[in-house]
Amino acid sequence: MTTTSSDVDVVLPCLNEAEALPWVLERIPPGWRALVVDNGSTDGSAAIAHALGATVVRETRRGFGAACHAGLRAATADVVCFCDCDASLDPSLLVPFVREVRDGEADLVLGRRRPQGRGAWPAHARVGNLALARMLRRRTGLRLHDLGPLRAARREPLLALGLTDRRSGYPLQMVVRAADAGWRIAEHDVPYLPRSGASKVTGTWRGTWQAVRDMSRVLGETPAHGGGTVR
Repeated sequence: MTTTSSDVDVVLPCLNEAEALPWVLERIPPGWRALVVDNGSTDGSAAIAHALGATVVRETRRGFGAACHAGLRAATADVVCFCDCDASLDPSLLVPFVREVRDGEADLVLGRRRPQGRGAWPAHARVGNLALARMLRRRTGLRLHDLGPLRAARREPLLALGLTDRRSGYPLQMVVRAADAGWRIAEHDVPYLPRSGASKVTGTWRGTWQAVRDMSRVLGETPAHGGGTVR
């Protein structure tokens, strides 16, 4: 991992992930830059990330989307990746995603989470994700199975999407607007591990319901011309 500029930046939204950070950061591919976006941690996450060589970005506005977008705006690389910072996903899995984007085979590559072991993906979170995936199909025609956080795309086109959601709807809004812009979207299976610590979004029925509400609002956006394709 390096703190200097690179041609791949990995945005890692972070809220109290001190326990998971060492595992996540040691799996950032060589030559890539980790952008840990501290979203108000109180457990020393920012200091740990800095000590481990990551670039720390601070975002005081709470919200998953706020943290992700702050990381995107701070990125300078041609290709930007996103990954959760809770050790549920291995950022080294992004290597073939980046290759696919660079080779011009896809404009946005997403990871379809495949749970590994009990507790990796609570039933209520899985049900909510399935319902949203079905609504996404009706809204865009894309036959995607997951709206997971592991993804890769080029930075400038991502910024041009004009993403506005700063809560749980951010990942979905990215897919919806990419589809409306006619992007080629690919989806690949990735192992999904039991996360470290408690989830801030889908760890409870209430959190899952709030995420579904945020994302349902995104699906209500007026479609633009064009349409994406799934590989």
